Amino acid sequence: MRLSKLPALTRRAMLASVTVLPLVKAGPAAAAANVAETFVDENIHKGLDILKDKKLTVTQRRDQFETLLLGLVDVRRIGLFTLGQYRRTAPPEDVEAFINAFKNYATAAYQSYFAKYTDQTLKVTGSTKRNDTDFIVQTLLVDPNSNQQPSEVDFRVRTDTGKPVLVDVAYQGIWLSLEERDQFVAFLGQNNGNVRTLIAHLSELAVNLGKPTQ
Repeated sequence: MRLSKLPALTRRAMLASVTVLPLVKAGPAAAAANVAETFVDENIHKGLDILKDKKLTVTQRRDQFETLLLGLVDVRRIGLFTLGQYRRTAPPEDVEAFINAFKNYATAAYQSYFAKYTDQTLKVTGSTKRNDTDFIVQTLLVDPNSNQQPSEVDFRVRTDTGKPVLVDVAYQGIWLSLEERDQFVAFLGQNNGNVRTLIAHLSELAVNLGKPTQ
């Protein structure tokens, strides 16, 4: 099994609604929710602004977007999650190599996706609380030049590391990290659990998406 459909699935997986406990906006919980909402509102706009800045070269846009993204996303947490049970059985050096390959692939995938929406505006519509440090921030991507319904994009934000970090994005009910975990685990299951094989394929996908692997 190859992961040739990953880029399409990545695009499809950037939006959803998830059933969680309603957020009661009062006291510390409200403050935490506001931090998560502000974090998403400010930083996604920054990313879109970078990608639509025609004064930057392609390389400059890529590099600036990567720097922003890696400061917002807990790539290591996400990468370890997507390895599923293989994170416990793979050699530590293979796990570290996978995290690096996953970082390159994820950066390229996010940039490829969001570059398609640089003419749209992002509006935070609210948030829901999973626990005291785990929030789902709901947003709408609105195209001012289209009569189509706005796209609903959900961002999962954790605050248990001392600052807000993005740990997942959902599209049409499909959470990206869950989709990737299912695909990676299936791939590894058909390749004798060889994480190096998965690393090679993610590196190939990153190149195809326009992100160098170095």
